[in-house]
Amino acid sequence: MKKTQKIDTFFKRKNSEDSSSQVNPSTSVDQLNSESRPGKSQRIEINEKFDIQALERDPGLRLPIWMCPVDKCDEVRRAYIKAGPYQCLLSKYPKSGEKHPRSFQASWFKLFPSWLEYSPSKDAAFCLPCYLFHTQDGPSGLHAFTTNGFRSWKKVRDGKNCSFLAHIGKDLTSPHRNAEKACSDLMNQQSHIAQHIEKFTSQEVVENRLRLRTSIEATRWLAFQGCSFRGDDESITSTNRGNFLELLSFIASFNDEVTKVLDKAPRNATYTSPTIQKQILQVLATKVKSAIREEIGDAKFCIIVDEARDESKKEQMSIVLRFVDRDDFIQERFFGVVHVKDTIASTLKEGIFSILSRHNLDVQNIRGQGYDGASNMRGEWNGLKALILDKCPYAYYVYCFAHRLQLALVASSKEVIPVHHFFTKLNSIINVVGASYKRNDQLKAAHASNIAHLLSIDELESGRGLNQIGSLQRPGDTRWSSHLKSISSLMRMFSATCEVLLNIIEDGTTPTHRGDADAAYEVMTSFEFVFIMHLMRKVLEISNMLCQASQLQSQDILNAMHLVTSTKLLIQKLRDSGWDELVSSVKSFCENVNISVPDFDAQYIARRGRARNQQDELTVGHHYKVDIFNAVIDSQLQELNNRFDDKAMELIVLSSSLDPKEMRISFRIDDICKLVEKFYPQDFADYEILQLRMQLEHFEHVQQLPDFRELESISDLCQWMVKTRKLDIYPLVFRIVTLILTLPVSTATTERAFSAMKIVKTTLRNKMDDQFLNDCLLVYIEKQIAKQFSIDSIIDDFRDMQERRSKF
Repeated sequence: MKKTQKIDTFFKRKNSEDSSSQVNPSTSVDQLNSESRPGKSQRIEINEKFDIQALERDPGLRLPIWMCPVDKCDEVRRAYIKAGPYQCLLSKYPKSGEKHPRSFQASWFKLFPSWLEYSPSKDAAFCLPCYLFHTQDGPSGLHAFTTNGFRSWKKVRDGKNCSFLAHIGKDLTSPHRNAEKACSDLMNQQSHIAQHIEKFTSQEVVENRLRLRTSIEATRWLAFQGCSFRGDDESITSTNRGNFLELLSFIASFNDEVTKVLDKAPRNATYTSPTIQKQILQVLATKVKSAIREEIGDAKFCIIVDEARDESKKEQMSIVLRFVDRDDFIQERFFGVVHVKDTIASTLKEGIFSILSRHNLDVQNIRGQGYDGASNMRGEWNGLKALILDKCPYAYYVYCFAHRLQLALVASSKEVIPVHHFFTKLNSIINVVGASYKRNDQLKAAHASNIAHLLSIDELESGRGLNQIGSLQRPGDTRWSSHLKSISSLMRMFSATCEVLLNIIEDGTTPTHRGDADAAYEVMTSFEFVFIMHLMRKVLEISNMLCQASQLQSQDILNAMHLVTSTKLLIQKLRDSGWDELVSSVKSFCENVNISVPDFDAQYIARRGRARNQQDELTVGHHYKVDIFNAVIDSQLQELNNRFDDKAMELIVLSSSLDPKEMRISFRIDDICKLVEKFYPQDFADYEILQLRMQLEHFEHVQQLPDFRELESISDLCQWMVKTRKLDIYPLVFRIVTLILTLPVSTATTERAFSAMKIVKTTLRNKMDDQFLNDCLLVYIEKQIAKQFSIDSIIDDFRDMQERRSKF
């Protein structure tokens, strides 16, 4: 007898069991067209926590809207509508056609701003409303503007027969106008069915907004301070429910109205859950990015990139954009961190291009790259620099100035053997003295006693902020200025350090401790150690100004190059005439701390580059110290000269023609013209290059103006041209100035982002997901932008994220 079928088998989903029928979200439109077209039930899977960051903005690469899950379609449509049409502005669009090649025109965006899109990958035009409401069985005539792309540029210029106008249609019920009306209805919260089904009184709306306002205030404050949100135990009986809930209670304690609405909030509308906290933060981060994107506008920009590992051992890539904003100020804006599976250059490139594409930033507008000296970054063939230059040949690479200085120091410390030994011994001394809290307390007490003694005999000046008691600082190869700080701290606390070492030698608990302290004390009280300590402090003090100045966001590359030049001149001056002053200061220091000074007139005895013991050291004379002196300075100069490639140096030399200091000496018009023709031909039309020389000849006479003589840098020149309205008279000159200012100086902003990441993502918060980490960092670092947004605007965007309709 045949087995009877149950009724539910007739309603079973046909493709629910077959996981292979699911379409890969990364599948392109071309792949879909090349394969058999899937059925309506075959839809991509989108995470329940929908993220606008995952949407593909390029209309030539995104999937048809009917491929999205039914319950997510409206959410996807709403996200695309809020993002707006993808209107990619290029300096030159590719031409197509054999007899009469034509191209897409950027001016068409102004004629059709609400719907026209352009895909750089397909060189085709699309319609956003028609794409959002196009169905698989829809009119075949709409495929050109929804899936295939329109590229018959000749038909756009045919006046009344313009294909764009024909697409819109004359009839009020044309498919395009229906799609536009559907977009308007979707974004009109008051017209939704849910508005009529679920009625809310005005009092309920006011109370909901007050609850949400309180949660937004708490979220913003915690994000601005880099604090954690949640606690280990958030139950009502917990003594510490976490920063967010405790801050809400604190706010409510000062406002009876807030206390009432929080106490009587329904369980499904408290707006205090972790999901709500993340959504509020996501809204705020999205608004920050939109504000930065608006600041950039159509300007050329530079990318500054670095990567580091976070607390959970994930590789994170920090992206910073440098540009001249609409007020003509240099800006370096943190644009987010991207989790990358590895640090291969191709992976980093895909991450960078992805985030730029999602925010409608054209890769062809990149005019500079700033990285550290890692091989995966600056490799000539397969490095990130080379891969981006392959896509954008005008994205010139500039080596980070701060890294150049640090690497020059590290190189000299490794190449000059006595200096290498000095830093090794310095680390050993700091390890011995700072091995325990007890020794640190002894060091501070001894230092305080020495300060009091020196003040009593008028050897030190007293005053606010002077003679503070600190601790020894450890040098690090990757920490800028750390070597100078370490040496300075030891010189300041030299006597106190010796006193602590003597105490350990006498009272050490183990023979190992006493032996280590004795070896450290013997090293510290040698003349060679003191000599190299003074020499390295002198050299590092000269280069420290360049290191600090290069970390300024408003620094320009020409001013940084001036500082490089002055640094090399001062180091050379130290080599030529600084010996006697250095020896005098070393002898004076040794006399104060009772260290024997060798006879500098004694015969030079070579013992494999250094003295074996104190008795031998006293016989090592003038020549040995001079050799160390010269070797240290020569290695510094050599490293500073070797950190720029020939192309970057030519770019900087030609750019210096517009430096006000150089202009007052000689205004090199030929160099400026060569700069434009060789390095920036894409930013100037042919006729503009011809006009440039005449404009420069007129501009040469502005040097006679009194206020021009006060200008010190190209940044000052940019602001002066804006202030005096000279940019309207000399627009081509002003364009060159902004392009030069766009070039990067250092990766300091990305380093600050990683410092912030250590504050935000700690050992206790190492399970933060990538989106939450990115939002926290963006709001924390760019808090000045985030503070500009009103609570009401955040509430409106928060309401639009989900189907919350009239609750607010």
